[in-house]
Formats: sequence, structure tokens, C-alpha cells
Amino acid sequence: MSEPIEGARPEPEPGPGVEAAGAAPPEPSSESARPADPAPLGVTRTPTGVAEIDAQLDRLADADHLAASGHLEVYEDVHRGLRDALTALDRRPGPPAPAPPAPAS
Repeated sequence: MSEPIEGARPEPEPGPGVEAAGAAPPEPSSESARPADPAPLGVTRTPTGVAEIDAQLDRLADADHLAASGHLEVYEDVHRGLRDALTALDRRPGPPAPAPPAPAS
């Protein structure tokens, strides 16, 4: 074995979770190589009280029954709906704008 280099970190000793240098990783069992079936995460959500927003957030539950490859479409759809709801806030009529000051005579 060679002398350790000053300031260098030592190589970890092989043990649980640490492979010896040059050792091949263990072969995955046929059971662990198979992706898990989609399953709900069980995350609870408190309603916001705004029907439009709650409908978009409820749509996220659709991803619970899809493989990961299908999540992006749901997430993008929900993001688009939430963004549209926020944009609509800018278009809603508010109180009238104050009148400009009268020109001085």
C-alpha cells in the first residue's frame, strides 16, 4: 500500500453501502428492477375557497393514477390554469381610476 498524500481524503473501507474499488455493483433482483405501480401520495389539501383555483388543484390528483411519464402533461395543464387565473385578476374591473387634475387657469 502506498503512503497517503497529505491533505487527501482516505478511500472509504468497503462495508455496507460502500463498494470496493473495481468491484461490480450487485445485480438488481427482478423484483427491484420492475418500476412500482402508480400510487397516490396521500397528500391532503386545504381548499382555498376560490372555485377556479380549487378545480385546478384537484386536477393534480389525476397524476396519482399515471406513470411518471404522464405527470408532466397534468402539471403543465394545472400550471397553465393557475397562470390564467392570476392573469385574469389583472383584467377584472376595479374601482374607477381617479380623474386627472384639472389644468390650472
